Amino acid sequence: MNENLKGLLNQQLANMNVLYTKLHHYHWFVKGEHFFTLHEKFEELYNEVTGYSDEIAENMLASGAIPASSLKDYLTLSTIEEATDGLSSNEMVQSVINDFSQIGEEIKQAIELADNENAIRIADLLEGIVISLEKHQWMLNAYLGK
Repeated sequence: MNENLKGLLNQQLANMNVLYTKLHHYHWFVKGEHFFTLHEKFEELYNEVTGYSDEIAENMLASGAIPASSLKDYLTLSTIEEATDGLSSNEMVQSVINDFSQIGEEIKQAIELADNENAIRIADLLEGIVISLEKHQWMLNAYLGK
């Protein structure tokens, strides 16, 4: 695995772990009339993101790469921001949509590198993640009436 692909995979591993914490934060602090719906949805999403994190790390290890594995590394490598306090439920949802969009675009770059290296297993994993993120974006945008 070349250094560029390893770097992009570690970046996404970091993003998944920052996103996991953000989704957990939103799960705990969401309020309002849509509490039950969003509380459950944020839990569903952080559980899904945990699986992505594990799959990325395991595929990196299987390819001989060392995955980032500390909170310090995740905060350094991540391209998304941690959760901020005081957001409305709709702002939380929009934040997740924005993160999914950014992560999806970045993963597409990693897919291109994986394809160029003939790393089919990694490309397939990443394509599955992008498909799922795009579906969630669509659903969350529908929730916001967009």
